[in-house]
Amino acid sequence: MKLLFDENLAPSLVSALGALFPDSAHVHALGLGSADDAAVWLHARDHGFTIVTKDADFHERATILGYPPKVVWIRRGNCSTGEIERILRDHVDALRELEEDKDAGVVSLL
Repeated sequence: MKLLFDENLAPSLVSALGALFPDSAHVHALGLGSADDAAVWLHARDHGFTIVTKDADFHERATILGYPPKVVWIRRGNCSTGEIERILRDHVDALRELEEDKDAGVVSLL
């Protein structure tokens, strides 16, 4: 599973979670840091990424447009990058299930 971290998440998550999610990237590293959601969505779809975000807009886009790409929506208010990393590590099984489930497009994590 390749994760694409949205601009509302720290770029350091790519290296922190690299062993679990190789070939992941951050939007800034791909030149998409200031891109609109549609551009990020299309890049993720075209390059096999799952979007990781704290932004409800991607959840809404997945509901309207379907998938791919799939979306990991972290529904936690203001929190540290370490907490985001822990949430993703604690839910690795849920992320793998999302990847494998052809009928699922979004997983919401608290």
